Amino acid sequence: MGIDVIFKIAGIGIITAVVNSILEKSDKKEIATFVTIAGLILVLVIVVDMMGGLFGTLKSIFYLD
Repeated sequence: MGIDVIFKIAGIGIITAVVNSILEKSDKKEIATFVTIAGLILVLVIVVDMMGGLFGTLKSIFYLD
């Protein structure tokens, strides 16, 4: 769970930016906004999953189970 997560987040960001740019140039600003929000939600889901793993590790380190 090292550098691959960074590449996933960067990939989502790049794809979101490209699609957003294309949609804004074709006068579909509402859909571009939804694409940006969807990309943000995907990244937040990845980060929340990582935080859950971190808290699980901390629980097991301090014997809080």
